[in-house]
Amino acid sequence: MLLLCLAVLCLGASSPCAAAPHQGSNNPTRNKLLLISFDGFRWDYDRDVETPNLDKMALDGVKAVYATPPFVTITSSSHFTMLTGRYVENHGVIHNIWFNTSTQQKKQYYEAQFVDCYWDNGSLPIWITAQRQGLKAGSLHFPGTAATYRGENVGVRQVESGFYDHSNETDWRLNIDKVIGEWFHQQDLDFVSLYFGEPDLVGHEFGPDSPERREMVKQVDRTVGYIRDKIREHGLTDQLNIIITADHGMTTILRDGQVNKIILSKIPGFSFKDIKFQLLDYGPLGMLLPKEGMLEKVYSALKGSHPHLHVYKKEEMPARMHYGNHPRLLPIILIADPGYVVNGFLPLHFIKGDHGFDNEAMEMKAFFRVVGPDFEKNRVVDPIELVDVYALMCHLLGINPEINDGHLDNTKHMLVNRNNTGGDNNNSEKNNQMDVLIGFSAVIGILVLVFIITLSCNMCKRNRG
Repeated sequence: MLLLCLAVLCLGASSPCAAAPHQGSNNPTRNKLLLISFDGFRWDYDRDVETPNLDKMALDGVKAVYATPPFVTITSSSHFTMLTGRYVENHGVIHNIWFNTSTQQKKQYYEAQFVDCYWDNGSLPIWITAQRQGLKAGSLHFPGTAATYRGENVGVRQVESGFYDHSNETDWRLNIDKVIGEWFHQQDLDFVSLYFGEPDLVGHEFGPDSPERREMVKQVDRTVGYIRDKIREHGLTDQLNIIITADHGMTTILRDGQVNKIILSKIPGFSFKDIKFQLLDYGPLGMLLPKEGMLEKVYSALKGSHPHLHVYKKEEMPARMHYGNHPRLLPIILIADPGYVVNGFLPLHFIKGDHGFDNEAMEMKAFFRVVGPDFEKNRVVDPIELVDVYALMCHLLGINPEINDGHLDNTKHMLVNRNNTGGDNNNSEKNNQMDVLIGFSAVIGILVLVFIITLSCNMCKRNRG
Protein backbone atom coordinates (compact mmCIF):
# COMPACT_ATOMS: atom_id res chain seq x y z
CA MET A 1 0.00 0.00 0.00
CA LEU A 2 2.83 2.40 0.84
CA LEU A 3 4.44 1.76 -2.53
CA LEU A 4 1.14 2.33 -4.32
CA CYS A 5 0.60 5.68 -2.58
CA LEU A 6 4.11 6.80 -3.44
CA ALA A 7 3.58 5.89 -7.06
CA VAL A 8 0.28 7.78 -7.23
CA LEU A 9 1.83 10.88 -5.67
CA CYS A 10 4.77 10.87 -8.06
CA LEU A 11 2.66 10.29 -11.16
CA GLY A 12 -0.09 12.70 -10.06
CA ALA A 13 2.33 15.61 -9.89
CA SER A 14 3.21 15.10 -13.53
CA SER A 15 -0.26 14.35 -14.87
CA PRO A 16 -1.27 16.21 -18.05
CA CYS A 17 -4.40 17.39 -16.20
CA ALA A 18 -2.41 19.17 -13.49
CA ALA A 19 -2.43 22.96 -13.52
CA ALA A 20 0.42 24.46 -15.47
CA PRO A 21 3.01 26.34 -13.41
CA HIS A 22 2.94 30.08 -14.05
CA GLN A 23 5.71 31.34 -16.29
CA GLY A 24 6.77 34.70 -14.96
CA SER A 25 8.15 37.58 -16.98
CA ASN A 26 11.71 36.41 -16.39
CA ASN A 27 11.12 33.18 -18.32
CA PRO A 28 13.79 33.21 -21.06
CA THR A 29 11.71 30.97 -23.37
CA ARG A 30 8.70 33.28 -23.50
CA ASN A 31 8.65 35.81 -26.33
CA LYS A 32 6.91 39.16 -26.52
CA LEU A 33 3.60 39.60 -28.33
CA LEU A 34 2.12 42.41 -30.42
CA LEU A 35 -1.59 42.25 -31.32
CA ILE A 36 -2.55 44.60 -34.17
CA SER A 37 -6.05 45.33 -35.45
CA PHE A 38 -6.75 47.15 -38.70
CA ASP A 39 -10.42 47.98 -38.27
CA GLY A 40 -12.65 46.71 -41.07
CA PHE A 41 -9.91 44.96 -43.08
CA ARG A 42 -11.98 42.39 -44.96
CA TRP A 43 -10.45 38.98 -45.62
CA ASP A 44 -10.08 39.56 -49.38
CA TYR A 45 -8.88 43.17 -49.44
CA ASP A 46 -5.42 42.06 -50.56
CA ARG A 47 -6.77 40.49 -53.74
CA ASP A 48 -7.28 43.64 -55.84
CA VAL A 49 -4.27 45.59 -54.51
CA GLU A 50 -0.53 44.96 -54.54
CA THR A 51 0.45 44.18 -50.93
CA PRO A 52 4.15 43.21 -50.97
CA ASN A 53 4.62 43.59 -47.21
CA LEU A 54 1.60 41.51 -46.28
CA ASP A 55 2.70 38.93 -48.83
CA LYS A 56 6.19 38.85 -47.31
CA MET A 57 4.65 38.46 -43.86
CA ALA A 58 2.69 35.45 -45.10
CA LEU A 59 5.88 33.89 -46.48
CA ASP A 60 7.64 34.47 -43.17
CA GLY A 61 4.69 33.30 -41.09
CA VAL A 62 1.15 31.96 -41.29
CA LYS A 63 -1.90 33.21 -43.17
CA ALA A 64 -5.42 32.04 -42.36
CA VAL A 65 -7.87 31.97 -45.25
CA TYR A 66 -10.05 34.25 -43.12
CA ALA A 67 -11.12 34.85 -39.54
CA THR A 68 -14.77 34.74 -38.48
CA PRO A 69 -15.64 37.52 -36.03
CA PRO A 70 -18.27 37.07 -33.34
CA PHE A 71 -21.77 38.36 -33.84
CA VAL A 72 -22.44 41.24 -33.67
CA THR A 73 -19.79 42.22 -36.23
CA ILE A 74 -19.04 45.70 -34.92
CA THR A 75 -15.97 47.35 -33.43
CA SER A 76 -16.32 47.34 -29.64
CA SER A 77 -18.02 43.95 -29.41
CA SER A 78 -15.58 42.14 -31.68
CA HIS A 79 -12.45 43.69 -30.18
CA PHE A 80 -13.53 42.76 -26.68
CA THR A 81 -13.97 39.17 -27.86
CA MET A 82 -10.33 39.26 -29.01
CA LEU A 83 -9.25 40.55 -25.60
CA THR A 84 -11.31 38.13 -23.50
CA GLY A 85 -11.95 35.05 -25.64
CA ARG A 86 -15.66 35.34 -24.84
CA TYR A 87 -18.66 35.55 -27.10
CA VAL A 88 -20.56 38.84 -27.02
CA GLU A 89 -23.46 37.49 -24.96
CA ASN A 90 -20.91 36.42 -22.34
CA HIS A 91 -18.72 39.54 -22.10
CA GLY A 92 -21.64 41.98 -22.35
CA VAL A 93 -20.22 44.67 -24.66
CA ILE A 94 -23.21 44.16 -26.92
CA HIS A 95 -22.95 47.29 -29.09
CA ASN A 96 -20.73 50.25 -29.92
CA ILE A 97 -23.32 52.38 -28.14
CA TRP A 98 -23.87 52.36 -24.39
CA PHE A 99 -27.47 53.02 -23.43
CA ASN A 100 -29.79 53.28 -20.44
CA THR A 101 -33.38 52.26 -21.12
CA SER A 102 -34.73 54.07 -18.05
CA THR A 103 -33.23 57.48 -18.77
CA GLN A 104 -33.21 57.07 -22.60
CA GLN A 105 -29.53 58.05 -22.48
CA LYS A 106 -27.16 56.89 -25.24
CA LYS A 107 -23.42 57.32 -25.58
CA GLN A 108 -21.83 56.86 -28.97
CA TYR A 109 -18.69 54.80 -29.62
CA TYR A 110 -16.07 57.21 -28.29
CA GLU A 111 -17.96 58.31 -25.17
CA ALA A 112 -18.85 54.69 -24.42
CA GLN A 113 -15.12 53.89 -24.14
CA PHE A 114 -15.07 55.69 -20.78
CA VAL A 115 -18.09 53.98 -19.21
CA ASP A 116 -16.26 51.59 -16.90
CA CYS A 117 -19.30 49.57 -15.89
CA TYR A 118 -20.03 48.81 -19.56
CA TRP A 119 -16.66 47.16 -20.12
CA ASP A 120 -15.98 45.90 -16.59
CA ASN A 121 -18.78 43.37 -16.63
CA GLY A 122 -17.09 40.21 -15.30
CA SER A 123 -14.70 39.43 -18.16
CA LEU A 124 -11.06 40.50 -17.78
CA PRO A 125 -9.13 41.58 -20.88
CA ILE A 126 -5.79 39.91 -21.45
CA TRP A 127 -3.90 43.05 -20.33
CA ILE A 128 -5.13 42.69 -16.77
CA THR A 129 -4.62 38.93 -16.63
CA ALA A 130 -1.06 39.31 -17.92
CA GLN A 131 -0.25 42.02 -15.37
CA ARG A 132 -1.63 39.97 -12.51
CA GLN A 133 0.71 37.15 -13.52
CA GLY A 134 3.85 39.27 -13.54
CA LEU A 135 3.98 40.58 -17.10
CA LYS A 136 4.02 44.16 -18.38
CA ALA A 137 1.28 45.17 -20.81
CA GLY A 138 0.37 48.19 -22.90
CA SER A 139 -2.34 49.29 -25.31
CA LEU A 140 -2.56 52.08 -27.85
CA HIS A 141 -6.02 53.13 -29.10
CA PHE A 142 -7.37 49.59 -28.83
CA PRO A 143 -11.10 49.53 -27.95
CA GLY A 144 -11.50 49.02 -24.20
CA THR A 145 -8.18 50.67 -23.35
CA ALA A 146 -9.76 53.62 -21.51
CA ALA A 147 -11.77 51.53 -19.06
CA THR A 148 -10.87 50.32 -15.57
CA TYR A 149 -11.32 46.63 -14.74
CA ARG A 150 -11.83 45.68 -11.09
CA GLY A 151 -9.90 48.77 -10.12
CA GLU A 152 -7.01 48.17 -12.54
CA ASN A 153 -5.98 49.73 -15.86
CA VAL A 154 -3.66 48.44 -18.52
CA GLY A 155 -0.22 49.51 -17.24
CA VAL A 156 0.92 51.58 -20.21
CA ARG A 157 -1.72 53.10 -22.43
CA GLN A 158 -2.60 55.79 -24.91
CA VAL A 159 -6.22 56.72 -25.61
CA GLU A 160 -6.96 58.76 -28.71
CA SER A 161 -8.67 62.14 -28.49
CA GLY A 162 -12.27 62.53 -29.55
CA PHE A 163 -11.27 64.21 -32.81
CA TYR A 164 -8.34 61.98 -33.64
CA ASP A 165 -7.62 61.49 -37.36
CA HIS A 166 -7.54 57.71 -37.71
CA SER A 167 -6.37 57.95 -41.35
CA ASN A 168 -3.17 59.96 -40.86
CA GLU A 169 -0.20 57.83 -41.95
CA THR A 170 2.30 60.11 -40.21
CA ASP A 171 0.52 59.56 -36.91
CA TRP A 172 0.47 55.83 -37.58
CA ARG A 173 4.26 55.84 -37.81
CA LEU A 174 4.64 57.90 -34.66
CA ASN A 175 2.46 55.41 -32.82
CA ILE A 176 4.55 52.52 -34.15
CA ASP A 177 7.74 54.25 -33.04
CA LYS A 178 6.25 54.56 -29.58
CA VAL A 179 5.12 50.93 -29.35
CA ILE A 180 8.24 49.34 -30.82
CA GLY A 181 10.96 51.79 -29.77
CA GLU A 182 9.70 52.90 -26.36
CA TRP A 183 7.31 50.31 -25.03
CA PHE A 184 8.89 47.08 -26.25
CA HIS A 185 12.54 48.12 -26.59
CA GLN A 186 13.06 50.64 -23.78
CA GLN A 187 10.36 49.70 -21.25
CA ASP A 188 10.60 45.97 -22.02
CA LEU A 189 6.85 45.37 -22.19
CA ASP A 190 5.69 41.81 -22.79
CA PHE A 191 2.39 42.45 -24.56
CA VAL A 192 0.92 45.38 -26.49
CA SER A 193 -2.34 45.77 -28.40
CA LEU A 194 -2.26 48.35 -31.20
CA TYR A 195 -5.30 49.65 -33.11
CA PHE A 196 -5.68 51.40 -36.46
CA GLY A 197 -9.06 52.83 -37.49
CA GLU A 198 -8.67 52.05 -41.18
CA PRO A 199 -9.69 50.76 -43.70
CA ASP A 200 -13.04 50.85 -41.84
CA LEU A 201 -13.62 54.58 -42.28
CA VAL A 202 -13.03 54.67 -46.04
CA GLY A 203 -15.11 51.52 -46.40
CA HIS A 204 -18.02 53.29 -44.74
CA GLU A 205 -17.66 56.55 -46.65
CA PHE A 206 -16.79 55.31 -50.14
CA GLY A 207 -17.73 51.61 -50.09
CA PRO A 208 -15.60 48.46 -50.03
CA ASP A 209 -15.19 48.39 -53.83
CA SER A 210 -14.01 51.99 -54.14
CA PRO A 211 -10.59 53.22 -55.30
CA GLU A 212 -10.30 55.06 -51.97
CA ARG A 213 -10.51 51.76 -50.12
CA ARG A 214 -7.84 50.24 -52.38
CA GLU A 215 -5.53 53.18 -51.67
CA MET A 216 -6.05 52.74 -47.94
CA VAL A 217 -5.14 49.05 -48.21
CA LYS A 218 -1.86 50.16 -49.79
CA GLN A 219 -1.32 52.44 -46.77
CA VAL A 220 -1.98 49.51 -44.46
CA ASP A 221 0.55 47.46 -46.40
CA ARG A 222 3.20 50.18 -46.14
CA THR A 223 2.49 50.34 -42.43
CA VAL A 224 3.02 46.60 -42.00
CA GLY A 225 6.39 47.01 -43.73
CA TYR A 226 7.27 49.91 -41.43
CA ILE A 227 6.34 47.87 -38.35
CA ARG A 228 8.57 44.98 -39.36
CA ASP A 229 11.44 47.34 -40.26
CA LYS A 230 11.25 48.96 -36.82
CA ILE A 231 11.21 45.56 -35.15
CA ARG A 232 14.41 44.64 -37.01
CA GLU A 233 16.05 47.97 -36.18
CA HIS A 234 15.51 47.38 -32.46
CA GLY A 235 16.74 43.78 -32.58
CA LEU A 236 13.35 42.31 -31.66
CA THR A 237 12.76 40.01 -34.63
CA ASP A 238 13.65 36.85 -32.74
CA GLN A 239 11.82 37.91 -29.56
CA LEU A 240 8.52 39.31 -30.81
CA ASN A 241 5.47 37.49 -32.19
CA ILE A 242 3.00 39.55 -34.23
CA ILE A 243 -0.70 38.87 -34.75
CA ILE A 244 -2.40 41.12 -37.32
CA THR A 245 -6.14 40.83 -37.80
CA ALA A 246 -9.39 42.83 -37.93
CA ASP A 247 -12.68 43.01 -36.10
CA HIS A 248 -14.97 42.48 -39.11
CA GLY A 249 -15.31 42.98 -42.83
CA MET A 250 -17.45 45.36 -44.90
CA THR A 251 -20.21 45.18 -47.50
CA THR A 252 -21.88 47.59 -49.92
CA ILE A 253 -25.18 49.14 -48.83
CA LEU A 254 -27.86 48.87 -51.51
CA ARG A 255 -29.34 52.16 -52.65
CA ASP A 256 -32.34 53.70 -54.41
CA GLY A 257 -33.90 51.40 -57.01
CA GLN A 258 -31.77 48.47 -55.85
CA VAL A 259 -33.60 48.06 -52.57
CA ASN A 260 -36.92 48.08 -50.77
CA LYS A 261 -35.75 49.91 -47.67
CA ILE A 262 -36.56 48.66 -44.19
CA ILE A 263 -38.47 51.51 -42.49
CA LEU A 264 -40.26 50.39 -39.34
CA SER A 265 -42.66 53.35 -39.23
CA LYS A 266 -44.16 52.21 -42.54
CA ILE A 267 -44.86 48.65 -41.43
CA PRO A 268 -48.62 48.04 -40.97
CA GLY A 269 -49.58 47.33 -37.38
CA PHE A 270 -46.34 48.70 -35.92
CA SER A 271 -46.35 51.91 -33.87
CA PHE A 272 -43.58 53.66 -31.97
CA LYS A 273 -46.24 54.46 -29.36
CA ASP A 274 -45.82 50.84 -28.25
CA ILE A 275 -42.05 51.23 -27.75
CA LYS A 276 -40.41 52.31 -24.49
CA PHE A 277 -36.82 52.36 -25.84
CA GLN A 278 -35.27 51.75 -29.26
CA LEU A 279 -31.79 51.33 -30.67
CA LEU A 280 -32.27 51.93 -34.40
CA ASP A 281 -30.69 53.73 -37.37
CA TYR A 282 -27.19 52.46 -36.62
CA GLY A 283 -26.89 49.84 -39.36
CA PRO A 284 -28.19 46.30 -39.84
CA LEU A 285 -28.86 45.61 -36.14
CA GLY A 286 -31.78 47.07 -34.22
CA MET A 287 -33.19 46.42 -30.75
CA LEU A 288 -36.54 47.31 -29.23
CA LEU A 289 -37.94 47.43 -25.70
CA PRO A 290 -41.75 47.40 -25.99
CA LYS A 291 -43.90 48.97 -23.33
CA GLU A 292 -45.40 46.66 -20.75
CA GLY A 293 -47.93 44.31 -22.33
CA MET A 294 -46.96 45.29 -25.91
CA LEU A 295 -44.28 42.66 -26.63
CA GLU A 296 -46.49 40.24 -28.58
CA LYS A 297 -48.18 43.01 -30.55
CA VAL A 298 -44.85 44.52 -31.63
CA TYR A 299 -43.33 41.15 -32.39
CA SER A 300 -46.31 40.01 -34.47
CA ALA A 301 -46.34 43.24 -36.49
CA LEU A 302 -42.64 43.02 -37.36
CA LYS A 303 -42.26 39.26 -37.87
CA GLY A 304 -42.34 38.54 -41.59
CA SER A 305 -42.95 42.20 -42.44
CA HIS A 306 -39.99 42.52 -44.82
CA PRO A 307 -38.23 39.81 -46.86
CA HIS A 308 -34.79 41.03 -45.75
CA LEU A 309 -35.54 41.67 -42.07
CA HIS A 310 -35.12 38.91 -39.47
CA VAL A 311 -37.07 39.48 -36.25
CA TYR A 312 -36.33 37.54 -33.06
CA LYS A 313 -37.33 37.56 -29.46
CA LYS A 314 -33.94 37.50 -27.81
CA GLU A 315 -34.49 34.00 -26.44
CA GLU A 316 -35.17 32.86 -30.04
CA MET A 317 -31.83 34.08 -31.37
CA PRO A 318 -29.91 31.34 -33.22
CA ALA A 319 -27.58 29.64 -30.74
CA ARG A 320 -24.67 29.85 -33.19
CA MET A 321 -24.73 33.65 -32.90
CA HIS A 322 -24.21 33.67 -29.11
CA TYR A 323 -26.23 36.86 -28.92
CA GLY A 324 -29.38 36.03 -27.00
CA ASN A 325 -28.40 35.43 -23.41
CA HIS A 326 -27.41 38.68 -21.73
CA PRO A 327 -29.57 41.05 -19.64
CA ARG A 328 -28.38 44.06 -21.65
CA LEU A 329 -29.96 42.68 -24.82
CA LEU A 330 -33.42 44.09 -25.47
CA PRO A 331 -36.45 41.77 -25.85
CA ILE A 332 -36.76 42.15 -29.64
CA ILE A 333 -33.71 41.97 -31.91
CA LEU A 334 -33.82 42.95 -35.59
CA ILE A 335 -31.15 41.86 -38.09
CA ALA A 336 -31.08 42.92 -41.75
CA ASP A 337 -29.63 40.91 -44.60
CA PRO A 338 -26.30 42.09 -46.08
CA GLY A 339 -26.81 45.29 -48.05
CA TYR A 340 -29.82 46.41 -45.99
CA VAL A 341 -30.08 48.56 -42.86
CA VAL A 342 -32.77 48.96 -40.20
CA ASN A 343 -34.40 52.42 -40.21
CA GLY A 344 -36.85 53.81 -37.67
CA PHE A 345 -38.98 56.77 -38.85
CA LEU A 346 -36.97 57.82 -41.91
CA PRO A 347 -33.86 56.60 -43.76
CA LEU A 348 -30.99 58.22 -41.87
CA HIS A 349 -28.23 55.89 -42.97
CA PHE A 350 -26.42 57.31 -45.98
CA ILE A 351 -22.99 55.64 -45.85
CA LYS A 352 -21.94 53.44 -48.78
CA GLY A 353 -20.51 50.53 -46.81
CA ASP A 354 -21.34 48.92 -43.50
CA HIS A 355 -20.88 45.92 -41.20
CA GLY A 356 -22.76 44.41 -38.28
CA PHE A 357 -24.39 41.71 -40.39
CA ASP A 358 -24.52 37.95 -39.75
CA ASN A 359 -21.00 36.70 -39.11
CA GLU A 360 -21.59 33.82 -41.53
CA ALA A 361 -21.74 36.29 -44.43
CA MET A 362 -18.44 36.20 -46.32
CA GLU A 363 -18.36 40.00 -46.50
CA MET A 364 -18.06 40.08 -42.69
CA LYS A 365 -14.97 37.84 -42.53
CA ALA A 366 -11.68 39.44 -41.43
CA PHE A 367 -8.09 38.89 -42.51
CA PHE A 368 -5.55 37.17 -40.26
CA ARG A 369 -1.72 36.97 -40.37
CA VAL A 370 0.88 35.93 -37.79
CA VAL A 371 4.66 35.96 -37.82
CA GLY A 372 7.40 35.51 -35.25
CA PRO A 373 9.72 33.02 -33.57
CA ASP A 374 6.87 30.83 -32.31
CA PHE A 375 5.06 30.52 -35.63
CA GLU A 376 5.65 28.31 -38.64
CA LYS A 377 6.70 29.85 -41.93
CA ASN A 378 5.09 30.00 -45.36
CA ARG A 379 1.90 28.27 -44.32
CA VAL A 380 -1.74 28.86 -45.20
CA VAL A 381 -4.28 27.42 -42.75
CA ASP A 382 -8.03 26.92 -42.80
CA PRO A 383 -10.34 29.66 -41.50
CA ILE A 384 -10.27 30.38 -37.78
CA GLU A 385 -12.56 32.18 -35.34
CA LEU A 386 -11.53 35.35 -33.55
CA VAL A 387 -12.85 33.94 -30.27
CA ASP A 388 -9.91 31.50 -30.35
CA VAL A 389 -7.22 34.19 -30.58
CA TYR A 390 -7.31 34.83 -26.82
CA ALA A 391 -6.28 31.26 -25.93
CA LEU A 392 -3.46 31.47 -28.48
CA MET A 393 -2.19 34.74 -26.98
CA CYS A 394 -2.28 33.36 -23.43
CA HIS A 395 -0.29 30.36 -24.60
CA LEU A 396 2.32 32.55 -26.31
CA LEU A 397 2.67 34.71 -23.21
CA GLY A 398 2.81 31.72 -20.86
CA ILE A 399 -0.09 32.91 -18.72
CA ASN A 400 -3.07 31.03 -17.35
CA PRO A 401 -6.21 32.23 -19.15
CA GLU A 402 -9.44 33.35 -17.55
CA ILE A 403 -12.60 31.38 -18.31
CA ASN A 404 -13.18 31.78 -22.04
CA ASP A 405 -15.10 30.35 -24.99
CA GLY A 406 -12.11 29.66 -27.24
CA HIS A 407 -9.79 26.70 -27.70
CA LEU A 408 -6.05 26.58 -28.29
CA ASP A 409 -6.54 23.37 -30.26
CA ASN A 410 -8.03 25.48 -33.06
CA THR A 411 -4.87 27.54 -33.58
CA LYS A 412 -1.93 25.51 -32.23
CA HIS A 413 -1.23 24.05 -35.68
CA MET A 414 0.24 27.47 -36.54
CA LEU A 415 2.99 27.06 -33.97
CA VAL A 416 6.46 25.64 -34.57
CA ASN A 417 7.30 22.24 -33.09
CA ARG A 418 3.77 20.95 -32.63
CA ASN A 419 4.88 18.45 -30.00
CA ASN A 420 5.69 21.49 -27.91
CA THR A 421 2.20 23.03 -28.00
CA GLY A 422 -0.21 21.50 -25.59
CA GLY A 423 -3.32 22.52 -23.68
CA ASP A 424 -4.94 25.82 -23.04
CA ASN A 425 -2.91 26.36 -19.86
CA ASN A 426 0.46 26.10 -21.57
CA ASN A 427 1.09 22.43 -20.74
CA SER A 428 3.17 21.04 -23.58
CA GLU A 429 2.99 17.40 -24.61
CA LYS A 430 6.75 17.06 -24.60
CA ASN A 431 7.07 18.40 -21.07
CA ASN A 432 4.26 16.15 -19.90
CA GLN A 433 6.05 13.10 -21.30
CA MET A 434 9.25 14.18 -19.58
CA ASP A 435 7.37 14.69 -16.31
CA VAL A 436 5.86 11.22 -16.57
CA LEU A 437 9.30 9.73 -17.27
CA ILE A 438 10.72 11.49 -14.22
CA GLY A 439 7.79 10.27 -12.16
CA PHE A 440 8.33 6.68 -13.22
CA SER A 441 12.05 6.99 -12.52
CA ALA A 442 11.28 8.26 -9.04
CA VAL A 443 8.92 5.35 -8.40
CA ILE A 444 11.50 2.83 -9.64
CA GLY A 445 14.11 4.42 -7.40
CA ILE A 446 11.80 4.17 -4.38
CA LEU A 447 10.99 0.54 -5.21
CA VAL A 448 14.67 -0.33 -5.43
CA LEU A 449 15.35 1.43 -2.12
CA VAL A 450 12.48 -0.36 -0.39
CA PHE A 451 13.64 -3.68 -1.85
CA ILE A 452 17.17 -3.17 -0.52
CA ILE A 453 15.88 -2.19 2.94
CA THR A 454 13.52 -5.20 3.03
CA LEU A 455 16.26 -7.59 1.88
CA SER A 456 18.66 -6.21 4.51
CA CYS A 457 16.05 -6.62 7.27
CA ASN A 458 15.38 -10.22 6.27
CA MET A 459 19.10 -11.01 6.22
CA CYS A 460 19.51 -9.52 9.69
CA LYS A 461 16.63 -11.66 11.01
CA ARG A 462 18.16 -14.81 9.52
CA ASN A 463 21.55 -13.98 10.99
CA ARG A 464 19.97 -13.53 14.45
CA GLY A 465 18.17 -16.85 14.04
